[in-house]
Amino acid sequence: MPKIPRPLIAATAVVVAAGGWLVLRPKPSQLQSSPVVPEQASPVKAEAVAALGQLMPAGDIRSLAAPTAGIAGTPRIAALHVKEGALIQRGEVLATFDHRQGLLADLEEINAKLRSLEQQIALQTVEVSRFQKAAEWGAAERVLVDNKREELIRMQGQRSEALASRKGLQTDLALSQLISPIDGLVLEIHSREGERPGSDGVMDVGASQKMEAKIEVYESDVARIRLGQIVRLTSENGGFKGNLNGQVIRISPQVEQRAVLSTDPTGDADARVVQVDVALDPADAKKVMRLAGLKVIARFQANS
Repeated sequence: MPKIPRPLIAATAVVVAAGGWLVLRPKPSQLQSSPVVPEQASPVKAEAVAALGQLMPAGDIRSLAAPTAGIAGTPRIAALHVKEGALIQRGEVLATFDHRQGLLADLEEINAKLRSLEQQIALQTVEVSRFQKAAEWGAAERVLVDNKREELIRMQGQRSEALASRKGLQTDLALSQLISPIDGLVLEIHSREGERPGSDGVMDVGASQKMEAKIEVYESDVARIRLGQIVRLTSENGGFKGNLNGQVIRISPQVEQRAVLSTDPTGDADARVVQVDVALDPADAKKVMRLAGLKVIARFQANS
């Protein structure tokens, strides 16, 4: 076999290498850098607002005071007929004061006086009529008729005074017992048996047919609260099981100092808060209608 010259072998290698480069070289479009697609930031999920509050009747709340018993001032409580948390009805007797027995005795006395006066007036009326006829027949002096008539007028005046006294006694007697003005719940009793009620009155009662929660939201979080927002309530101390459902019905326009304190001793007692009222769903309100004042933790559904 003839020997191939080395220069020819080298030339052939160069040609083959050049051809391979032409086939495998990148095209111009491939040399352009691919555009960088920016990573899309994941949406930040809004955090739910949590705050402390307490359950309260949504209806009327009244502070019931004791009456004034003349110069003796405020009477003492003789008997309390209800306890805190008791359900009450309009017209129900809640407490009795110690001056009631004296009023009952005075009323019985005035009634006896009135019965006697009625009898005397009836007899005196007959007497005046009899002397009037006798005077017309000439059998009695006119002056006797006038005396009998004056006596009748005096008796009628005594009766009018006695009737006015009885009316006053009946009014005082009605006030000698504390009567519930509403259907509702006894929220707090300020005075006990044997005590004279002070400026706080005898007790506070509230209409408990509807319940709501008064929540204290930090002023830094109130921007995330809106009317109609869904709220879940849990008991801080296990006063009820599970959750209560409600929604925001009022947001106070005033920033106040915190009143409902946490059981956490490190809690900020001087924090500034806004009161947010949450109406409970009717079914849940029935579960806690006897738990006015119970502390709750509210979790407001995060805004979408």
